[in-house]
Amino acid sequence: MNPDIKYARRAASLEKGAPVTRPRPGHADLSGALKYGHRDLRNVLERSSARETAARVAVGAVARKFLSEFGIQVGSYVTEIGGIKSQTKGKNLSSLFKTADNSPVRCVDKKAEKRMINKIDNAMKDGDTVGGVFEVIVTGVPAGLGSYSQWDRRLNAKLAYSLMSIQAIKGVEVGLGFNVSKTPGSGVMDEIYYSRTAPRYAPAAGGFYRKTNNAGGIEGGVSSGMPIVVRAAMKPIPTLRSPLSSVDINTKKKFAAAYERSDVCAVPAASVIGEAVTAIAIADSFLDKFGGDSMEEIKRNYKGYLKQLEKF
Repeated sequence: MNPDIKYARRAASLEKGAPVTRPRPGHADLSGALKYGHRDLRNVLERSSARETAARVAVGAVARKFLSEFGIQVGSYVTEIGGIKSQTKGKNLSSLFKTADNSPVRCVDKKAEKRMINKIDNAMKDGDTVGGVFEVIVTGVPAGLGSYSQWDRRLNAKLAYSLMSIQAIKGVEVGLGFNVSKTPGSGVMDEIYYSRTAPRYAPAAGGFYRKTNNAGGIEGGVSSGMPIVVRAAMKPIPTLRSPLSSVDINTKKKFAAAYERSDVCAVPAASVIGEAVTAIAIADSFLDKFGGDSMEEIKRNYKGYLKQLEKF
């Protein structure tokens, strides 16, 4: 038989496969089917898959390379998995990033790392999954990116949007985040200081700096010159070995959701994606302010702005 005909018949048989009619709890299956009227959930689950983030990580690598030309660095690490938190205080940022890159769960605390791995292993044995939190830090960002007057150009809003666009992310914090709600104003606001020799962590704020960074490097939607600190919370993967209840969209009968190949914890991978989307958002705001038709022009615009800050 002609190979082309054989391939065509095989493809046709695959297209005639039984439609998927049983939505999985926690996925986009049912909400997507209701929105678009799909009777085959495969149309939803393939398009909602986190596999699309591979492209964003690739774009993020380009954004990171671009930002590095201006001394801006982006790094991340996992701060919590399954309720187990790591300690990062008193550690150098560069060493934090390197330690995270060498950790199987991207944790910088060796004791917490072992407990996290045990937590994941136990969840696997129980047929369950675990979520967690990762933190992304951007250093070298000049003061002035974003906007305080245009809602869609606020830097914190763009970062929150970018991080929330990652599948399974259910919460985003900037700086102290939700902790500001239970801390007095005197313990939240970052007092302002000035020195002609700016600290190394605030190289582009015209000599102005803070000794604390509760705002996470963003005030009023604009970068302050301090390191940008954002955090994202990821829910546990909804595909479980221990099946959850659902309902067939055609028969309306109850069933136990089927298990498909899945990870137990995707927080470490999500932190890498978080780095990428953060780099893209920062690069976008950077180009919005200093953009030109060539790297030479962008660098010229940037250097001119730094001189402007020095004279402020």
